[in-house]
Amino acid sequence: MAKLIDGKAIAATIREEIKVEVRKIEASVGKVPGLATVLVGSRTDSTTYVRMKRKACEEVGIESFHTELPESVSEEELLSCVERLNADPAVHGILVQLPLPKHINEERILSAISVEKDVDGFHPVNIGKLAMKSRTPRFVPCTPRGCIELLVRSNVSIEGKCAVVLGRSNIVGLPVSLLLLHRNATVIVCHSKTQDLPSVCRQGDILIAAVGRANMVKRDWIKPGAVVIDVGINSIPDASKKNGYRLVGDVDFDDCKDVCGMITPVPGGTGPMTIAMLLRNCCDSAKEAFGLS
Repeated sequence: MAKLIDGKAIAATIREEIKVEVRKIEASVGKVPGLATVLVGSRTDSTTYVRMKRKACEEVGIESFHTELPESVSEEELLSCVERLNADPAVHGILVQLPLPKHINEERILSAISVEKDVDGFHPVNIGKLAMKSRTPRFVPCTPRGCIELLVRSNVSIEGKCAVVLGRSNIVGLPVSLLLLHRNATVIVCHSKTQDLPSVCRQGDILIAAVGRANMVKRDWIKPGAVVIDVGINSIPDASKKNGYRLVGDVDFDDCKDVCGMITPVPGGTGPMTIAMLLRNCCDSAKEAFGLS
């Protein structure tokens, strides 16, 4: 039976660390970090994610600023909102919740967020620096940073290991592969065109699954004793649940748990870490702004 990597517990420890740090910042300069969230439309999942992020801010003492805009908002109106937040000295991080409505150019909006406040880590300058040797991005995307933090705090050695990343999205797959390279792993990135996917995944001492397909990874995809980080969050029908569904990862947990050396659960794995890393990025941004870093 694999050892469980408890992302919920690790994230709780990090939040406590941030809470202490916020108190020190306030004692030093009389101000606290501020995070601005922008929600466009009324998607249930986006509304839930933003509410969770605002609640997490409240728990650690970070001030939360929130803007809700209708689905019909124009791109120019949204850009004006971003520019207003860019200019607000009380705001140290700006998060525009994705996805945006189809009539809005997502890249244009993300690029408009100040690099100094890009706590999501999606600005082209931050991603570009992440992709280059001897460059340090101002911020690293939250979920990839959380994946690495889970490995580090679980005492998993990364250097020299073969790390397989299943998925190449801008949000997780690409940046986490770069972070693994920075820690001297040998990295294989898999995608829809990869031939004989199970045998390629089976090479990984570390496997990070981030494709968004429920229970895709089976036991014969995993090298015995491998460390598995499951980023997938998928809902599948379950009549035994009150809401009629349950959440599962990209990895078939029950099929794989006795092959892995360590594995993250879903839920309770990478999800809590994403929010913890958002708080960490916001706190780091405030320290820079206050001259405390």
